[in-house]
Amino acid sequence: MMEVFKKLGGKVQKIEKPQKGDFIRLIDPTPEEIDMVINLTDVDEDFILDPLDEEERARVEIDEDYILIILKPPIKMPQDSHVPYKTSSVGVIITPEHTIVVSKKRFAFIDDNILNSRIDIKKRSKMIFQILHLNANEYLKTLKEIHMRIDEIEEELNRSLRNKEIVELMKLEKGLVYFVTALRYNEIVLERLMKGNIIPLYEEDRDILEDAIVDNRQAIDTANIYSGILAGMMDAYASIISNNLNIVMKVLAVVTIVMEIPTVISSFYGMNVKLPLQNSPLAASYVIIWSVISVILVLYWFKKKKWI
Repeated sequence: MMEVFKKLGGKVQKIEKPQKGDFIRLIDPTPEEIDMVINLTDVDEDFILDPLDEEERARVEIDEDYILIILKPPIKMPQDSHVPYKTSSVGVIITPEHTIVVSKKRFAFIDDNILNSRIDIKKRSKMIFQILHLNANEYLKTLKEIHMRIDEIEEELNRSLRNKEIVELMKLEKGLVYFVTALRYNEIVLERLMKGNIIPLYEEDRDILEDAIVDNRQAIDTANIYSGILAGMMDAYASIISNNLNIVMKVLAVVTIVMEIPTVISSFYGMNVKLPLQNSPLAASYVIIWSVISVILVLYWFKKKKWI
């Protein structure tokens, strides 16, 4: 899909055909739309195709008067996915006359802010740094969601230790690995732009870019902290589950031994040989009494040894 925006009367509006200086938004574009943009802007086809690869790393490329900036924003995956959170790719292409933003998915933190005029598409350098800042803020918002989910899982685990919650913790930890990797590449892009030799830095732009760098570093630290917490939680709960299993096995072993004593005693009186008190009318009572006393003695011995 291709959308074209223009700032008219202080408001951002959609227009049908792109003109000089317009903002072009490509979301999973068709081959025909890609060809249309290439013919209009004379941009290299790879500049459009690279951001459509969600595994592409964040970087800055320069080809004469054309600049490509690829960012890695966070995305929330479907509920049945093997990873609840992952990263995607967004490309910002700067040509002599146009600005193009390309991605496989629609990102609300970009598209909604463009329509609401929170991103200044008229000032291209400022717009790019605003997108960078919003991208860093998006990580912080997503990390807050992950933190809340970790707390919910911890409460569920305190009530009942199940494999389901442990697996979910593992999935969250996997998502954080994607975050940390993407944030580090984003940091390289931010620091390269901070030098001012790719895009001219005005005072206002420098402040926005500095805020983006600070938020990006905060997101890296937060993701590392949560990753460490998750690793510790998984180890702790895995040990608890293993310990609970050992307790259950110990109880079952004690029950098996205790129940075996009456069986052994009664089996003697099931043999076809002469036995003491076998002709006594209280023989069955003696067997029960001996069994109970034996069980009590064995339990006392286990307790004294601190096996139960």
